[in-house]
Amino acid sequence: MTEQQAPLSKWILIVSGLFAVMELSVGATLFLAPESFADNVDTTARGVDFLLYMWATRQFALGVIFAFATFKRSVPMLLLAYIFLLVMFLGDIIIGIIQRDSSLISAGLFMSVVASILIFVINKRN
Repeated sequence: MTEQQAPLSKWILIVSGLFAVMELSVGATLFLAPESFADNVDTTARGVDFLLYMWATRQFALGVIFAFATFKRSVPMLLLAYIFLLVMFLGDIIIGIIQRDSSLISAGLFMSVVASILIFVINKRN
């Protein structure tokens, strides 16, 4: 940590740790029981398992990044992870609008606000 860089607050590390656990568990669940997240998708259809595994890998990778950045207390890594999270949830909002899924839209909006707040707070501390 450089002298110019302020240490991260404990609440930011706790929230980031929770995001790491959440993303790791979503990734693992998508690998082990994809039907729990894709209940309206025929998981036996050709190619669907490939897409579900790609989704699981994305979630798991994001969890590893959050865990590593939180453990290292790396401000740049956490900032990038939250930017990725924001982009991901903005994509969920767009998908929710296209699919007319109000729960996906509201969850995407909520999580986008959370990610935006964390980006702002982490950026402000620098």
